[in-house]
This record gives sequence, C-alpha cells and structure tokens, in this order.
Amino acid sequence: MRFNRGDSIEVVDMGLDSWGLFYDGTIISRVGKEYIVVFGTLVEADNSGFLREFVKADKIRPKPGDVFVTGFDLREKVDVFANDGWWVGFIASKIVESEYLVHFDSTNQDIIYPFAIFAFIKTGMLPMRFGCIPAVEQCWK
Repeated sequence: MRFNRGDSIEVVDMGLDSWGLFYDGTIISRVGKEYIVVFGTLVEADNSGFLREFVKADKIRPKPGDVFVTGFDLREKVDVFANDGWWVGFIASKIVESEYLVHFDSTNQDIIYPFAIFAFIKTGMLPMRFGCIPAVEQCWK
C-alpha cells in the first residue's frame, strides 16, 4: 500500500509490551521503502515540536473514519485513546449506563472508561482498525 504526502495514518507500535497500540500521524514524504511521519500526539524529547520519524511501510495503516454507536456488547472490540495512542481492547463488562470495563490483552489490565472516551469500529465495517489491511493481507494480531 502506498501513501501520499498529507495522508492521515496510524503507526503500530510492535514493542513487546505495546501490542495493540497505534499512534496518529501524517505522511510528510517517502524515502525508499520508508516514510517520514509527523506524529499528532508525540513530541520531540526537547519539546521543540511534534515527533518526526522514519517509519517502515509495513508499520503504517490508513487512519479509519469515525463510526458512532450508542452502546457496546460484551466481548466487543474497542479502541481507547490513552497515553498518547489508541489501545485495542474488548468490553469485559458494563459498570453503569455510561461506563464500561475494558480488558487489554496487551497489558493484561482491566480499566473502567466512560462511554464518551471510546472510538469504535464494528467488525467487518473497517477491519483495518483491528490490525488488518486486507489489500496487502497484513495482520497485526
């Protein structure tokens, strides 16, 4: 999959304890098989601006669009924005009408979040949100 200057993307962090973490970014340019990406939530160590890095193409996926929902089912996959990135988890239980307990396999944690914090994509509508880009048959599961 090729990306162009200005494309909104997500970069997967495949670190040992960061499976299921995606950072928002924008393509600046292409250099060989890599892209220069400026991140939308990460800053340089000296706070001089947003972080820019060379990123291999296989770590980049298109940024999915927004889908609005009114609630979740048990075991439904969700993305939660926390600690500067999107974390993939699933609904473990409903606490009250507007709060859900989310389990994260990547960290083996259960955390309660208010409904308003979720970004959610239904399975099948946009499978790349859960780590798959069908066009290049890559999966980060």
